[in-house]
Amino acid sequence: MAEYLREYYESQQVSCAFLDLRALNLPLCDGENAYSHPDVAECAKLITDARVIIAATPVYNYDVCAALKNLVELTGDSWEDKVVGFLCAAGGASSYMSVMSLADSLMLDFRCLIIPRFVYATRNDFSEAKVPTEEVKGRIARLAQASLAIKNAV
Repeated sequence: MAEYLREYYESQQVSCAFLDLRALNLPLCDGENAYSHPDVAECAKLITDARVIIAATPVYNYDVCAALKNLVELTGDSWEDKVVGFLCAAGGASSYMSVMSLADSLMLDFRCLIIPRFVYATRNDFSEAKVPTEEVKGRIARLAQASLAIKNAV
């Protein structure tokens, strides 16, 4: 889904950066030494420089993944006043509200503006090759359009 979102932005001539946590070696937030890790500084700069952040996350046990929550803890104030949207992939349909605890935290702690349209997809929304269905691609495009409209309005 994140790859399709990037392709969509590029098709609209919108520049975007892509942060893949799988390619980094972020430490666990320990409240002390973790903040000085070079990958944390790289992430914080990308987030600080962004106006819109679309977080793509799997959903586990009715919550967004721990790696995303760890990123927020490590980069804290970098999230201040950002427009934030979500792409969520989950095993089943029952966790569709799982993003709300993180969204609430971002709104209250960092005054982020949460895009009220987010994409929630289950395993049935992907082909065997793990490609989103056309219906999901349409939802991703609508999220991208909403992100641009909100970004330009604030």
